[in-house]
Formats: sequence, C-alpha cells, structure tokens
Amino acid sequence: MLAPDIDPVAIHLGPLKVHWYGLMYLVGFLGAWWLGIYRAKRPGSGWYPQEIADFLFYGALGVILGGRIGYVLFYNFGYYLEHPIEIFYIWTGGMSFHGGLLGVIVAMWLYARRTHRPFFVVADFVALLTPLGLGAGRLGNFINHELWGRTTDVPWGMVFPNAGPLPRHPSQLYEFTLEGVALFLVLWIYARKPRPEAAVSGVFLFCYGVFRFLVELVREPDAQLGYLAFGWVTMGQVLSLPMVFLGVWMFWWAYRKAETKLDAT
Repeated sequence: MLAPDIDPVAIHLGPLKVHWYGLMYLVGFLGAWWLGIYRAKRPGSGWYPQEIADFLFYGALGVILGGRIGYVLFYNFGYYLEHPIEIFYIWTGGMSFHGGLLGVIVAMWLYARRTHRPFFVVADFVALLTPLGLGAGRLGNFINHELWGRTTDVPWGMVFPNAGPLPRHPSQLYEFTLEGVALFLVLWIYARKPRPEAAVSGVFLFCYGVFRFLVELVREPDAQLGYLAFGWVTMGQVLSLPMVFLGVWMFWWAYRKAETKLDAT
C-alpha cells in the first residue's frame, strides 16, 4: 500500500508555513503540560501545578537544542560541517532522541538545583510525561515520510516517496506504538504506587532502550551511516544499548538504597 500522501505543511499563512512536524512537537509539549498538571494535583505529589509550565520551558530548550545538536553530532556531522546554516532548519526533520535526552537531563539538573529537589525526584516525575512527546514526534516522522523501515513483504508494508518502489516497514508507526503508547502504559501502571526514588527513571531507560533496539532491526539506517557492524548494528542500537544496562542498574540501585534506608530505621 502507498503511505498516506500528507502535505508536510499543515497551514499556509502567506509566506509563513506551519509544518506538521513542528505541530507534533507542540502537541507533545501540551500533552506533557496537561498530564504534568494532572499529576501535580494528586495528593502527595510534592509538586505544584504552576511549576509544570516553568519546567516545560527548561525541558523544551533541552529537547530542541539537545535533539538537534545530537543529530548533528551522532548522525550527520560531515554534512552539517559543510552546511552549518542548515543546523537551524529543524522544520525539515533531523532530531536525535538520545541528544534530546541529554538535553533534558541537563534541564532537569538545572531545574532540580533551582527548586532544591533531588535530581531523581524531578527525573521520575518527568519520565512519565516523556512518552507523549515521543509518540507525537514519531507521527511527525511518518507525516514527513522519513525514517522509514527496511523493505518487507508483510501485508501492512508501505511504499514511501523517495524510498523506492518496494514496500517498507512503517517503522515510524512501530516506534509510535512502542515508544509512545506502550512506554506510557508501562510507566503509568508502574508509577500508580509510590516507588523508590530513581526506579521510575530506571524503568523508562530500560524500556525505551529495549523498544528502540528492537525497532532498529527493521528500520532503514541513515544513508550516510549505514550499518556500523555485522550488517545489522545501527547507530540507534549503539546509543540505546547503554540505556538498557543503565536502566537495569538504576532500578536495582533504587530498591537497594530504599532497603538500606529501611534497615537503618
């Protein structure tokens, strides 16, 4: 089947063009804002609703700056070295989750210092909001007809413009389902009860790392990089695998620390 032919420009206002890709980021931030306020209003949350907008300012800068810088450094450094002005063309796509994650980590650290909270108190709260933005971003990739999958003969394979005549895995939709919907449900269910500090962040890192690693098995690697090893290892897998191990360690450390504190009392 053909991939839906959606104009990447959602709204034309004279010379101003509003792209779907940018709107998906707006949807992600608004969704995180709404969910953050909802969670802040829950008894014992330790957060005030008015704080959510303040953090989102920090978080948005971290996502956009970190995501773009990460893409430039991890995926296409040579090209942007020759075309530096295009680093600022974020509406054309080209954002790295792993770079965005590093940017958000810096934002959380700064916000934690400003509000005198432990870092992982902030990180655990933000982890549950993140899948909304991830899911919206993957829909933006799908509308942009970018980051498609490898060729396939599965019934739901799609033919994407500029990707040749053969059907491909709609890997953007796989990532929307796993990194957006499934990751949100896992975190939502797990975080319904009080958990040790850093445990929710550990679950987030582990699940995202596993989901992304699996999708990369059917996702076409970036043309300028190709496979890094063994004819199947991609940059996305190289960057995601440390998240899996770190998530497992953080989960263990969170419960170990909680047990030690309990024994001390």
